[in-house]
Amino acid sequence: MVKTSRIISRTAALMLALLPLSAGAQGYAGERPSKVAFTLQQAQEYALQHNNTLKNASIDIQKAEAAKWQVISSMLPQVSAAGDYSNYFGYTMDFGAMSIAMPPYVSLGITTAVGFSGAQIISLQLSDISKRMSDINLHKSEQEICDQVKVLYYSALVTEESLKLLEENQASMQKLYDISKKSVDVGVSEQTDADQLLVQVTTMANTIEATKRSLEMVYNSLRLQLNLDPSTEITLLQDLDNLVNEDSARELMNEEFDIDNNYNYQLLKESTELARKQIAMTGWSNGPTLSVYHQYTTKKYFSDELRMDMTPPNMMGVKLSLPIFNSGKTYLAIKDAKLAYQKQFNTLKDTELALKVQYSQLLYNLRSSIERLDTQRQNVDVARRVFDNIAKKYEYGVASSLDVTNSGTSLISAQSSYVQALLDMVNAQISLEQLLNK
Repeated sequence: MVKTSRIISRTAALMLALLPLSAGAQGYAGERPSKVAFTLQQAQEYALQHNNTLKNASIDIQKAEAAKWQVISSMLPQVSAAGDYSNYFGYTMDFGAMSIAMPPYVSLGITTAVGFSGAQIISLQLSDISKRMSDINLHKSEQEICDQVKVLYYSALVTEESLKLLEENQASMQKLYDISKKSVDVGVSEQTDADQLLVQVTTMANTIEATKRSLEMVYNSLRLQLNLDPSTEITLLQDLDNLVNEDSARELMNEEFDIDNNYNYQLLKESTELARKQIAMTGWSNGPTLSVYHQYTTKKYFSDELRMDMTPPNMMGVKLSLPIFNSGKTYLAIKDAKLAYQKQFNTLKDTELALKVQYSQLLYNLRSSIERLDTQRQNVDVARRVFDNIAKKYEYGVASSLDVTNSGTSLISAQSSYVQALLDMVNAQISLEQLLNK
C-alpha cells in the first residue's frame, strides 16, 4: 500500500511540475469542444495547433526577419525632403550704388544619402544568426510540447492500468471478506479474521480513491496542455498494449547519436557563432565609414525685385570618416569580446562531452528499465498465482486470514513495482527520443 501511494505521489508531483510548462497553452480564443477523443499523435497535433508558446516562437521568427530587413534597409539609399518658408519683412542689402532685395520665399530640398561600413555587414550576419536561433527555438518548443503531451498521455494510461489492477484486487478481497463474514455468522471463523480482511478492503478503497484523484490530475494537466476547458471530457483512443512496444524501444537503442540533430546543441552552436561575430562587430565599430549624398534644392520667391540666390540647385558629396585614436577603448572592447567567445567555445565543448555522456546514460537507463519491466511482469504473474491459490485455500478453510492479507500485500507490492517499472521505461524512452530528436 505504501509503495502504491508513493507512485501516486510521484505521478502527482510530475503533473504539478508540468503545469508551469503548460501555461503557454492558455489564451486560445476559439470555441472549445465539450468532448474530445485522441490518439497520441492527434493529441500532439492538437496541442501544436492551439499552444500560445508556439505562437510566440513564430512571432520571434517574424521579429528576427524584421530586424534583418532593418539592417538591409540601413544599407540602401535614404531619401528625405524638407520645406522652408522665409520672410525678411522687406529688408534689403545695401551695397552703396546697388541694393539687393531679400523677398520672402519658399524652398524645397530633397536629399539622397547612402552609407557603407563593415559594421553593417556584420550586423546583417548577426541578424541571420538570430533568425536561425529563433527557428531552432520554434522546433525545440514543438518537441517539448509533443513530449509533454506524450508523458501525460502515457501517465493517464498507466494510472488507469494501476486503477484497474487495484479494482480487481478489491473485488477479490471483497469476495474473501464476504466468505469470512458468513463463516463468522455460522461460528466457524473468528471475528478478528473478518476484521483483518475488512481493513484490507477499506484500505484498498482508499487507495482506489487516491488513484482516481491522481488520474483526474493527469487529465487536468492534459486539458491545460491541449488548451481545453476543465469540463471537457477526454477519451484516449490508444491503450498501453498499443503504445508500449519494447521492440521499438530496443530498436531505439540502435540509433546512432548525431549531436548536430540535438536542438540544445544547435542553439549553443549558434550562440558560439554569435559570440565570434561580436569580435568582428566590435572591431568594425572603429572602422571607416563611407557616405555618399546628393542634394537638390529649389526656391520660389514672392517678388520680381533684383535679388541674389547663392544656393546651388544640385550638390553632391562623398565623405570618408575614420576614427584615429580613442585611448585604447576599441582594443579593450575587442579583447573582452574575444574572452567572451572563448568562454562560449569552452561551454560548447563541455556540452558536446556532456551530451555524449548523457546518451550513454540514457541507453543504460532504457536497457535497465526494459529488463526491470520484464522482471516485474513475471513477478506480478507469480504474485497473482500465489494470491489466487491462497484465496482458494482460504475458501476451504485451509489458509488463515493472515495468509490472505500477506499474499494480498505481496500482490499489491508486485503490481506497484510493475506500474513503476512501466513508467520508468516510458520516461527513459521519451528522454532518449528527445536527445536523438526522434
